[in-house]
Amino acid sequence: MKIPLADPACQYRELKGAVDAAVQQCLESGAYILGQETEAFEAEFAAFLGAGQTVGVASGTDALTLSLKALGIGPGDEVITTPFTYFATAQSILAAGARPVFCDIEEETMGLDPSQIESRVTSRTRAILPVHLYGRLCRIGEIGKIARRQGLALVEDACQAAGAGRGGKRAGTFGDCGCFSFFPTKNLSCAGDGGAVCTDDPETALRLKALRAQGSGAAGRTVWERDGKSFSPPKDAAEKYIHYLLGTNSRLDALQAAILRQKLPCLPRWNRERRSMAGRYAAGLAGTGLELPPMPEGEEAVFHLYTVRCRDRGQITAQLRKREIGYGIYYPLPLHLQPALAFLGYREGDFPKAERASRQVLSLPLYPGLGPEAQNTVIEAVKAAVR
Repeated sequence: MKIPLADPACQYRELKGAVDAAVQQCLESGAYILGQETEAFEAEFAAFLGAGQTVGVASGTDALTLSLKALGIGPGDEVITTPFTYFATAQSILAAGARPVFCDIEEETMGLDPSQIESRVTSRTRAILPVHLYGRLCRIGEIGKIARRQGLALVEDACQAAGAGRGGKRAGTFGDCGCFSFFPTKNLSCAGDGGAVCTDDPETALRLKALRAQGSGAAGRTVWERDGKSFSPPKDAAEKYIHYLLGTNSRLDALQAAILRQKLPCLPRWNRERRSMAGRYAAGLAGTGLELPPMPEGEEAVFHLYTVRCRDRGQITAQLRKREIGYGIYYPLPLHLQPALAFLGYREGDFPKAERASRQVLSLPLYPGLGPEAQNTVIEAVKAAVR
């Protein structure tokens, strides 16, 4: 049987009646941009995370970019981040006008190595941007201590980690801003692009709301006035046509918010199912020689991806293709070696752990609804390849 790497429609099939009704109600309302649905989702997602506020935006990439801008990071600034992540992490730093400075990863979480961060700090460093990769927390506690010691902002890329946590805190709530993606394959997903930023700082939330709406509206005016500036718009001018900041168009639309509101209550159960499936893989693949992702005590990993490390990836992927089993390689080329980032001046060998991970990682099918039979088929295929 064909087994895909992911099944974005699986969540919809489970909640079809509720999602269809919510979408229909939204369509009939005529309120498609922001509005009550988006405001309700923002409040519900903030409560789920244990955050002060969340601000819905158009994508996870925009969540990262606007967070940096809201924190005052821009041209001339540097942001320390990982080279082993999706391209959007670095692109968001550049979109804010700053420069990404890479730091190698540590082996277990494949996230930023805290022991190497401070050697990258310069007089221009303004923030650290760690990534919670594959649904596992990076060494966020240690990284947070470094950020506080150095007086740096901490922006979490939690796009793959909705619901992950440790010690009663959720991913995204350890720093100044936590950034999420609701891309269709994410643990919490909408039917297109969508994202959100969580923050405990009301000023940062206000700036985010202004920046996502072209710098206009009441949020933009309040930011402007709190910066000590004054302006009197024409008496007959609508707020949305007065622009106080240079923002962008990045609003979480009401249709996506309506879908997310139906899915959010199911997220804890779906994440538990992912952990259970990760346990089944761990038991079935034990003794194969593959390096399996750990399941550390005290951490609620959400296994957005089940990613193993292998010495001969080609042998396994050939077997998976033969049996029509999906797989993914996240990520085959670290960011410091990407052609688009050649101007940063990095070379092969600069970050050996990230480069080695790129050669070894392999993600196997894992999503709620996959089922034990399908998982066993994947396990047998991997074992056959290893043999």
